[in-house]
Amino acid sequence: MTKQSELPGTAESYWMATAPGTRWPALDTDITADVAVIGAGMAGLSVAWELTRAGRNVVVLEADRVAAGVTGYTTAKLTAAHSLVYERLRRTRGREGARHYARSQQAAVERVASVAAELGVDCDFERSSSLTFTVDPRQRAAFQAEAEAASEAGLDAGLVTETDLPFPVAAAVRVAHQARFHPRKYLLALADDIAARGGAVHERTRVTGLAEGSPCRLTTERGATITATDVVVATHYPVFDRALLFARLSPRRELVVAAPLPVADAPEHMYITDDMGKRSVRTAPLDEDRRLLIVTGESFTPGTDDGRERFLRLDAWMHEHFPVGDTAYRWAAQDNDVSDGVPLVGPFHPGARHVYVATGFGGWGMSGGAMAGQLLASALTGTEPEWAGLYDPRRLWSTLREGTALLKQQAEVARHFVGDRLRTTHVDSVAEIAPGSGAVVRVEGRRCAVYRDEGGVAHAVSARCTHLGCLVAFNEAETAWECPCHGSRFGIDGEVLHGPALRPLPPRSI
Repeated sequence: MTKQSELPGTAESYWMATAPGTRWPALDTDITADVAVIGAGMAGLSVAWELTRAGRNVVVLEADRVAAGVTGYTTAKLTAAHSLVYERLRRTRGREGARHYARSQQAAVERVASVAAELGVDCDFERSSSLTFTVDPRQRAAFQAEAEAASEAGLDAGLVTETDLPFPVAAAVRVAHQARFHPRKYLLALADDIAARGGAVHERTRVTGLAEGSPCRLTTERGATITATDVVVATHYPVFDRALLFARLSPRRELVVAAPLPVADAPEHMYITDDMGKRSVRTAPLDEDRRLLIVTGESFTPGTDDGRERFLRLDAWMHEHFPVGDTAYRWAAQDNDVSDGVPLVGPFHPGARHVYVATGFGGWGMSGGAMAGQLLASALTGTEPEWAGLYDPRRLWSTLREGTALLKQQAEVARHFVGDRLRTTHVDSVAEIAPGSGAVVRVEGRRCAVYRDEGGVAHAVSARCTHLGCLVAFNEAETAWECPCHGSRFGIDGEVLHGPALRPLPPRSI
């Protein structure tokens, strides 16, 4: 059994390791604002910054630390080229829908570029082309169709067969004028500017209640009340279920490894493929002689895999194909895929008048978050862009059309909700759990999630996710309890690491 110490690199995101920490105050008193934004990642801070610039009094409420959740563990590609997306959009949304998607996503890339320049942010912003490639000659026709669809949608796109990857490809769709950056450095600057312009940022402030109305009222786990005319839920996975968006979202974790390589050997552009089990490649500047190669791939549903063998496989692929040094970092990102393939940004539900949501970016949260900032700020100031309808969460016609994908998602949830309970136990006793490992075990008739630390001390919490009651499973590579139904994640003592769960796993006596 592979332990964490046997995995490659430091278990930390490069973005988290190379940007300063934050110390925004927790909210411990009642306040009033024009707009309350829940979540301080790419989407939340982009919305808050745009609204603050428009003269709105904005408060940002973050359950943990600014830009330290999903955004702190991205690969930070800033691009409108989202793998093979435009031919599918042309078929399912028509040519206008594909053009709206391209226009809005490219506008998001340019918005980050202009904001970084305006604020003078040193966030390693670099222009680059983005290429989706295949090594399979049989896929050439599909890639030609994608290149044509992307170009027709308005992007500077074309089909190529030569790249600067260290191995041959059969075809690649190349989209120019894309970018990469350091997301945490960028977002810390946005948070500072929000505060400088009169907005408020609060960390360690978990919102647990939402009462819609005129005005809306939010409550926190510390007992504070926020009264706001409008509310934006930008928590990656929505922490409130009244819109039933959880039925349209599928969470997945995607592993990342990173290692230094000589500048002369570094690919100039960004790459992605679904061949070879999906691989995404980009680099970031390290020093005069080296760049950091960042490789992503090996996806799985939270709670269904401990990630160990996947990390090793991804790391082996990186070392096999690139002349890198020792692996420096490893981390994992969490993404939400929408059943119809387009993010959900707009009114929270059909009856919503003052509550908005931004979710379902499907692995493209950097451009998606910046797009959400522009869309929601425009909606709240009365100048909604022409492409807003494409992302409207109330698009039930689209959900019905994608019914097969929706039913498949819910069947998987039901399988875990029912099937995991039919197993009598995951191990027979607490004594079987080795140091550094965790397992679900039945103790006095109750299923407990038990982790035994390296010192032999057992930490026991309820095994039922506090979101909708599915049983959690242990991710040994990341030392966390994960829910396979909707992606909630918890620490070994039950604290919430990732929603939609709002409450920790209760402690258990063993």
